[in-house]
Order: sequence, then C-alpha cells, then structure tokens
Amino acid sequence: MAKKKPVIKIRTYGIHSTWDAKSKELPKVKAFTTDIPAEIDIEFGLNINIQNARGQKIFFCIDHPGVTDKAGNYPAAFTGEVHITNNNWDFYLGDTIWAPIEDKCGPWRMTIELNGQVIADKTFNVSVDEPDSEVKKRFAYL
Repeated sequence: MAKKKPVIKIRTYGIHSTWDAKSKELPKVKAFTTDIPAEIDIEFGLNINIQNARGQKIFFCIDHPGVTDKAGNYPAAFTGEVHITNNNWDFYLGDTIWAPIEDKCGPWRMTIELNGQVIADKTFNVSVDEPDSEVKKRFAYL
C-alpha cells in the first residue's frame, strides 16, 4: 500500500497572542498581516498543520534582520528541528520584539522544511509604527 503524502496548511500568520511554552495551546491569531509594528513583546509568526507525517522531522529557521548580540556581532539565524508526533499535528513558529527596537526593524523570514522541501515561508516586515500606519488603521486594537 502506498504511503500517504503529507498535507500541509498554513492556518494563521501575523500577529498572535502571547505564546506560553508551558501550555499545549498554540497562540491565537489577532491579525492576519505581514506588516508588524516594532513594539516590545509583540508576538508574530505562523501556525501550520501537517497531516500524514507522523515520525518525521521539520526543520525551521527564523532569519532576523540586523539583530546584534551584546558584543555587537550578528548571530546566525535561529534554527531547529522538531519531531512530528501525530498524523494531525499543529506547530507554531514565531518570535517577539525586544529592546532595543531599532535593530529589530526589517524583514524577518520564517521558513519550515519537511523532507528537504520548504513547506511554509513567510517574511514579516517589522517597522517602527507610524501614527497613521496601515496596520494601525486596520487593527485599531493593537
């Protein structure tokens, strides 16, 4: 019998509720957008669902813009791998903004790979919030 192909869906992307690493609940989407205001502790990213891939691994990458460490060096992109634990599996990949804000502005690219193929790819444009920005107009509660 032929093995079923994995089915991948990006369920949400954009601004999310705060992620709690201790909880099994994934963050909830607040706004579908790729334009992220540069505000301390704002949570943004994407939530995917993968079916028919139990036992396999995904590889993820968050490529930050000009973020520097305490010594002023540019660290490598944040990467990792996660085992898919069931045949209807949800995964959240996200990040937040921390001080200082200035070096967090720019494109943040988040990718997820399965079996050597990119299955999710979103670039979030983080910028200092202008008073009349399009994000503020569309999502006044932020």
